[in-house]
Amino acid sequence: MALDDILLEAEEKMTKTEQVVQHEFAGLRTGRASPVLVENIMVEAYGSHMRIRELAGITTPEARVLLIQPWDVSTVHPIEKAILKSNLGVTPTVQGKVIRLVLPELSQERRHDMVKIVRKMTEDGRVAIRHVRRDAIEAVKKESKGGGIAEDQVEGSEKEIQKLTDEYIAKIDGHLNAKEKEIMTV
Repeated sequence: MALDDILLEAEEKMTKTEQVVQHEFAGLRTGRASPVLVENIMVEAYGSHMRIRELAGITTPEARVLLIQPWDVSTVHPIEKAILKSNLGVTPTVQGKVIRLVLPELSQERRHDMVKIVRKMTEDGRVAIRHVRRDAIEAVKKESKGGGIAEDQVEGSEKEIQKLTDEYIAKIDGHLNAKEKEIMTV
């Protein structure tokens, strides 16, 4: 594997890590309704486990209200059960063929708890990026032992990998700051 391939693979993995962190952040409740809050909740329907987004349309008619409209009326109660089982902290209300979720205002204490959760997710993202860095540096060293790479190229590659690592950790920290600000805004 060439040095360029190793660097490209590392950057690709770091980008995916950043996207995962962003997606996890989107799933956190901040007082505003977002379909991301419930779309990945698993529902037992049709003899298998499916995500809510595969069974229903999810809309936000108001800032703090989610409306879940199942395509098949027989899935209303299984969706309701799945939401109750999830640790979302919201009780669904069944109104005929639709399920309504009203998100309560977050207390200051709950906001601080959410910030702690966001910081943990951020740290997990940083650790994942550092793992990618470690793997890439090991791949470079392995290639150099094979004899195809000069010592100065190895050093240059390691610096490039570190530069990528710093860049992606800074991006994740930027997402953290934005999410903290969003959570703490009343």
